[in-house]
Amino acid sequence: MTAANIQPLRIADAQKSLRHVFIRNLEVLAHIGVDGKAQPVRINVDLAVEDKIAIEDKLERVVDYGAIDSAIRAIIAAGHINLAETLAERIAHACFADSRVKSARVRVEKLHALPGAESGGVEIERQRSA
Repeated sequence: MTAANIQPLRIADAQKSLRHVFIRNLEVLAHIGVDGKAQPVRINVDLAVEDKIAIEDKLERVVDYGAIDSAIRAIIAAGHINLAETLAERIAHACFADSRVKSARVRVEKLHALPGAESGGVEIERQRSA
């Protein structure tokens, strides 16, 4: 997606048939940063997804946050990433593999990035292109 495609994340809205699926404060070790060392990162994902069909208490009828967790872990396991921005973009891209995802907000925080700070990182918002 290009910068021209970046639009604000839509909120959960019954009239627009949107719900949110999220992962909060997932902490994993990642080989991230220009020094290439493994370090703890905290990841938050918030997805606006279609809410148009009856879910009937069936997992296949919803966007599975477990599948998103698996995708995040696979991205991290694939190897070194220089930038938190790159990791956030890869996560957002993976979320759009499910066609029901309309928009994604991804935050990546490096927990030991700055002395005296809880974290440093990036948050991105992306919307599915028409």
